[in-house]
Amino acid sequence: DDLKDGGAGHFSDVIRAIRSSSSSVKIEVLIPDFRGDENSLQTVIDAGPDVINHNIETVPRLYPSVRPEAGYAQSLEVLTRVSKSEKSILSKSGIMLGLGETEEEVREVIQDLRRSGCDILTVGQYLPPSSSHAPLVEYITPEQFKIYEEFAKSIGFMGVASGPLVRSSYNAGHVYEDTAAPAKHPE
Repeated sequence: DDLKDGGAGHFSDVIRAIRSSSSSVKIEVLIPDFRGDENSLQTVIDAGPDVINHNIETVPRLYPSVRPEAGYAQSLEVLTRVSKSEKSILSKSGIMLGLGETEEEVREVIQDLRRSGCDILTVGQYLPPSSSHAPLVEYITPEQFKIYEEFAKSIGFMGVASGPLVRSSYNAGHVYEDTAAPAKHPE
């Protein structure tokens, strides 16, 4: 984020270097919001990764305390632009639970992500990395994660990974190959 382009040039260079050495490798990048800079986002899109992931992280109500430097609407706009720009690029996002969000708020985020065109969703348990981070409010049950997974699938997500140990990179290859790839990249 401290680079003028938010690191977009580096993302692009790495994607292109990987593609030049092996066209069969599937590439997923986890990007920032580039502070809303459309040119930086377009630089990454133009490099042609298979999946662009930008995590929404939490519900809008918790953004001021959990993600004060970010904006919920801006994150949705990143995903919308990815989804509309190039049909062959899948968009992906994730949310971490246990910060005090309600079930209704989580469902609204899942719906917002789908409306933005997001294809793949990860839902995991928040665990504070240190005492200086946001505190854990609750552990989410495996049953509740399953409810969110079923809801996300019912509204059209092509791939969903939802569980206490899920992170945005969780089983990324499996989710891409077994769920998302056949639906968006027919043979």
